[in-house]
Amino acid sequence: MIVADTEHSNQLSKFLEYCRECQPHSSERIQRFFEGVVCFPYDQELLLQAYLYLNMSQLFGDCDRLLLFEKPPYGEYTNIGKCDFVYLTKDEHILLIETKYIDTSASGDTERKRRNKHRNKVINQVQSLTQTFCDYWEFRPDQIEGAVFTTDPSIASRSDKANIQSRCITTQALYEWQNRFDC
Repeated sequence: MIVADTEHSNQLSKFLEYCRECQPHSSERIQRFFEGVVCFPYDQELLLQAYLYLNMSQLFGDCDRLLLFEKPPYGEYTNIGKCDFVYLTKDEHILLIETKYIDTSASGDTERKRRNKHRNKVINQVQSLTQTFCDYWEFRPDQIEGAVFTTDPSIASRSDKANIQSRCITTQALYEWQNRFDC
């Protein structure tokens, strides 16, 4: 057990060093960025990400520190995808969070298919990135968790089946929060 803990500590130390080099911004600077997004949103997905970041302790209470935002798991190799958020938890595990703004108000067959595609995509992204992190950084599967944050409450059943955490906010609640924000 001590050997496994030492290996985890070494791998985690290497990963944390990579994160410091890759995402050198202070938490104050990141906070100001997301507050600016709320006041001047140019993208619904980014507004959703701002909500998540600014309400992280209520949504994912175990998160201790943001390590990466919109960065690939290693280097600049974006062909394997970028992870929306990578957090260090209080018990020194890694939590990957993918966000997806899903328009649940639109109707029709095409929109239902689009929503279904987005639901599947965000779950698959988390699973794939979790595996990539485990493979590259040599994390054990129990050291890294995946999560999704969307505007679609129905994704919870899919994430449960995939053993992924999920949280959501309705689009109406998101815009109400934005309107209450002190800009």
